[in-house]
Amino acid sequence: MVKVNGNEIRPGNVIEHNHGLWIAVKVSHVKPGKGGAFAQVELKNLRNGSKLNERFRSADKVEKVRLEQKEQQFLYKSDNTLFFMDKTTFEQIELPVDLISDRLAFLEEGMTVQIEYFAEEALSVALPEKVICKVIETEPSVKGQTASNSFKPAVLQNGIKVSVPPFIQQDEEIVVSTETCEYIERA
Repeated sequence: MVKVNGNEIRPGNVIEHNHGLWIAVKVSHVKPGKGGAFAQVELKNLRNGSKLNERFRSADKVEKVRLEQKEQQFLYKSDNTLFFMDKTTFEQIELPVDLISDRLAFLEEGMTVQIEYFAEEALSVALPEKVICKVIETEPSVKGQTASNSFKPAVLQNGIKVSVPPFIQQDEEIVVSTETCEYIERA
């Protein structure tokens, strides 16, 4: 770990602060009329998701942490546990569903994901930015509606509901963003 000055914190930096691991979400540098300048930093705890606003002066020293990223293959889900395998050592690990709960529907058997580690502790699971999904239910297209910029609702094979252009039909495959759950293009 590297010690850095408080005014050198940037968004995306991971620091050790108050006996926890925090990621800097927003940073604004403030120079008040009276007193010294400081960095107002919004931090998010990597372990429990809580947020914190802190002020760091240039004289404050903080521990900047480097996280290790490993490619892992998703094997299966059992109860509230996800099972992954390291693609180089074939070692299997178990992680709680909480690490990925909001995007769990996109996780498929055999999918390669990036897992961030601090020492031996897994902190987060990053899915691919885009996935291919099959449309299992959508309204039929209406003639003459293709010129307008309208969208219609569709249900994917994983249960996610998205808005798709009118030309997308049932049983077609589309590319969906795992971050925003939005239609990107035809597969």
